[in-house]
Amino acid sequence: KYAMTLDGKIACATGDSRWVTGETARAQVHRMRGRYRGIMVGIGTVLADDPMLNCRVEGGVDPVRIICDSNLHIPLASQIVKLKEAGIQLIGTEGAHGVNLVELMKKLGEQNIDSILLEGGGTLNASALEDGIVNKVYAYIAGKLIGGMDARSPVEGMGIDRMADAITLKNMEIERLGDDFCIVGYVK
Repeated sequence: KYAMTLDGKIACATGDSRWVTGETARAQVHRMRGRYRGIMVGIGTVLADDPMLNCRVEGGVDPVRIICDSNLHIPLASQIVKLKEAGIQLIGTEGAHGVNLVELMKKLGEQNIDSILLEGGGTLNASALEDGIVNKVYAYIAGKLIGGMDARSPVEGMGIDRMADAITLKNMEIERLGDDFCIVGYVK
């Protein structure tokens, strides 16, 4: 899941990303968080946004918070550590780009975490797509333009060399949420 501006940016070049989408889209995301067993972000998101990663819907169940942090840079003063201070569990995996996401998914599955909402930045999103762990994409699009060559994109990494190699989506749907749109599709 990612939210981006119409020109494909998830944050300004300064790192500011509050808020890309409006309240209606954000409310839908909070309801979605209550449907998934886990929520995963990378350390970059934790350092940039200091998120709580909870379900802010009355009666909603918070997902298990999963932080991909291959160098253990998570600040002890971050909201996520304060929320789960007594129950932090380290799961070791090692992959070509830090965290072996396929191995992590297997280990999480062994703990009955059978669904994850990935709310990472461009780096983790690219790794997840490259490693083939993405089943469904939720792309929230706001009618805003921020520009900037250094502004963050929802999928970064090395990218592809040929359009024929692009990851394609099927069974796509579009929904209007206030002034924003959500496009949903399944990875082929």
